[in-house]
Amino acid sequence: MPIATPEVYAEMLDRAKAGGFAYPAINVTSSQTLHAALRGFAEAESDGIIQVSTGGAEFLSGTTVKDMVTGSVAFAEFARVVAEKYPVTVALHTDHCPKDKLGSFVRPLLEISAERVARGQDPLFQSHMWDGSAVPLDENLQIASELLDKTAAAKVVLEIEIGVVGGEEDGVVGEINEKLYTTPEDALAVAETLGLGERGRYIVAATFGNVHGVYKPGHVKLRPSVLKEIQDAVGAKYGKEKPFSLVFHGGSGSTPEEIRESISYGVVKMNIDTDTQYAFTRPIVDHIFRNYDGVLKVDGEVGNKKAYDPRAYGKAAEAGMAARIAEACQQLNSTGTKLK
Repeated sequence: MPIATPEVYAEMLDRAKAGGFAYPAINVTSSQTLHAALRGFAEAESDGIIQVSTGGAEFLSGTTVKDMVTGSVAFAEFARVVAEKYPVTVALHTDHCPKDKLGSFVRPLLEISAERVARGQDPLFQSHMWDGSAVPLDENLQIASELLDKTAAAKVVLEIEIGVVGGEEDGVVGEINEKLYTTPEDALAVAETLGLGERGRYIVAATFGNVHGVYKPGHVKLRPSVLKEIQDAVGAKYGKEKPFSLVFHGGSGSTPEEIRESISYGVVKMNIDTDTQYAFTRPIVDHIFRNYDGVLKVDGEVGNKKAYDPRAYGKAAEAGMAARIAEACQQLNSTGTKLK
């Protein structure tokens, strides 16, 4: 059962929260990066989450097709076949979906999952993210409430975002300002609107200064204590300790101390994309530089087929990305925690 059932996914999230660790959630854009993610998890003996963004899903469909649903379905079905050969359990997730793409991404995928569940199958994906960070909180939660009914019926977990992640991902830009920090009032509104699991399971990407993309130390001011503040505020009102299962977005470049502190406040999932993109691409560049006259037909020569065979540099890229994912498992304390 390498692809988690709804019940196993719920167990994974609960185990992470209780055990003080979080799962790396790895964005992939191809069969090769999917294998790198599976390999990284297997080498770390960690379960994990593999996800596609709107841009990643579109790319997976082919650069002339550009259909997010086609790419997502192809990815999920391919993952089901190849993941059987890896000794870990993974959940499939769709990342950041803004309002203008709900109708062409998340909603059609939820319909597919509902049809699968009606036939006695598991849903296509285990969770979907609705990114309402660009709309007012009232509208964000209104849409989240509607989606929660649909995800619950399809046995899927909903991920929501309150607050704004800075930087850029798939063309969506978040400014770096005070909106990067979720408030206790935001969190209380979430609990009031969506409940605390009785209507359906959801996880919360609360923001504490997070920024997508590449940044140097000191550029971003992460305040993990924000997570404690929102957990304490909601917990005090409803009599629950750490009522939310939290998601850490914009995790690339974060310090080990920031990651550990965030996990202690209930983070169970951390998105990683920028760092793994670099870990995948760097060995390819190294291969090309070392085999310049083999990769290219310099001065009319024939080159070296073994050098420009995509498998030559693809293997190195996969190994590089897998190593970075194993490192992430170590940072998130998930190494050695796979389901038996």
